[in-house]
Amino acid sequence: MTVRIFAAATLGKTPLVYDPATELTHTPSRQVTAGRVLLDDEEVAEWPTVTQQQVNTHLPFNVCWSPLVRCNLQCPQCLDDKTLPESGATERERIAGLLADSDVLGHDISGGEPLLLRSLPQLLKALASQRAAVSCTTNGWHLRRRAEELAPVLDAVRVSFDGPDAASHDHWRGKGSFERAVAGVRAAVAQSVPVQLHVVLMQSTAHRAQSVADLAADLGAVGVTFLQMLPIGDGAGLAASELVPDAEARRIVESVRPPHGLRIRLRTRELAEGFTVIRADGQVYHNVRGATDIQATRPLVTVADLHLPLAEGARR
Repeated sequence: MTVRIFAAATLGKTPLVYDPATELTHTPSRQVTAGRVLLDDEEVAEWPTVTQQQVNTHLPFNVCWSPLVRCNLQCPQCLDDKTLPESGATERERIAGLLADSDVLGHDISGGEPLLLRSLPQLLKALASQRAAVSCTTNGWHLRRRAEELAPVLDAVRVSFDGPDAASHDHWRGKGSFERAVAGVRAAVAQSVPVQLHVVLMQSTAHRAQSVADLAADLGAVGVTFLQMLPIGDGAGLAASELVPDAEARRIVESVRPPHGLRIRLRTRELAEGFTVIRADGQVYHNVRGATDIQATRPLVTVADLHLPLAEGARR
């Protein structure tokens, strides 16, 4: 049993509990106090999950905020648009405050590489100041160095892996990346920060899914999210050779035997459709066309700018 922070709220008359590690949103089987709440993750895992499209709300359950484009690695499957301008510190503080004032359940700071931000602890603290759970998604290179500093303000961290060993992982991310990521995970676990491994399923890496799950358990992670590759950003150039079809992705993940205590999930392209992203230019983006593309909708000026497109969700 692990007791950790979740976010609870009622959106569209539906009680919801959001998990900052897995990104899953659950409908609780008992009454849960609204806000940031400590819950047994085994109990939460037993509750039914719900998708954005099943709840009558204008707001997304969770938001991915990528406040910077900069990254210390050059991964060929990266989703980011490296041509975008980065907002300055004042604008980042404004966005953090606006997101905190919304009823969004979860905020994830991504990138680029978010651990390059010196102000990351302050941004995470601002995001969590009201009711939301907060996380960050990182390549893990700087996680060992910053784990102690971030632990008090981080509800979960998601670390990207492309293989269970240095040879397979470093092929995609560069020499030394695996060693640094492993050290980062161990440091976060030592600080009692829940760690979720993120693994992009590609044709050339999918056969290692079981080995990555075994690695996650050895490192003390709470789970693994296998993500269907999205042909967005640099990843568009790999789509023809690396994209894994839906049925094959499900078969691969269903074949993984989770080590004791480890939870695994598949995030399909279907689930990624309509996902809300705030990019470094301060614009609100949504995944479109089956999450094969991403589209800017408007600048983030007020909370209303977070409202989902009418085509998404069960809204009136």
